[in-house]
Amino acid sequence: MTVAFLIVLAYLIGSIPSAVWVSKGIYGIDIREHGSGNAGATNTFRILGSKAGAAVMVADMMKGFVAVNLSIFSAYSMKTEPFVNLQIFLGLFAVLGHIFPIWAEFRGGKGIATLFGMILAIHYIVAMSLVLVFVMMLMLTRYVSLSSIAASIAFPLLILFIFNAQAQELSYRLFAIATAFLVVLTHHKNISRLISGSESKLSLFRKRKSNQ
Repeated sequence: MTVAFLIVLAYLIGSIPSAVWVSKGIYGIDIREHGSGNAGATNTFRILGSKAGAAVMVADMMKGFVAVNLSIFSAYSMKTEPFVNLQIFLGLFAVLGHIFPIWAEFRGGKGIATLFGMILAIHYIVAMSLVLVFVMMLMLTRYVSLSSIAASIAFPLLILFIFNAQAQELSYRLFAIATAFLVVLTHHKNISRLISGSESKLSLFRKRKSNQ
């Protein structure tokens, strides 16, 4: 398969609007009209409860994971620099699809779960380390936004100082640094609410309210 075809396919996979389909198909609402307005796992957890949120989170992660693994259909040899570069491009287009999904009027989520699925496919040890950072921060603060920011900042630190030997490609290092900046940038409203004390905390095991 050509690289262009794989990139388009990765975008289309990323565009699958998991949160919208779950909220409309099962609960009869459009998740984008409630809570933060994002079509992502966090807003689904908050509005529809843990079962729906977990389902959306897994689906969104799989979008990034599957998109990256489309690289095996390319002509590049595995673990070479061109192969890793293609993995990054495919993952990024899946994230782009999640944020601007063609199947849902280009109104998606922030792409954190899809981004994690992408990292999981490229370097699973780093991904598991980021999960540890995220969970620890979430347990301490119950702020999903702060946990996402902390994990994103930990990403380049892990790549540059701990897993440096296993991630030698310059593109992967630049991707890790760019990810930290982009996650912080996309969470600027959350940061403002965190500073003002108005950011919502998340109860992962709250059941969906009957009036929603």
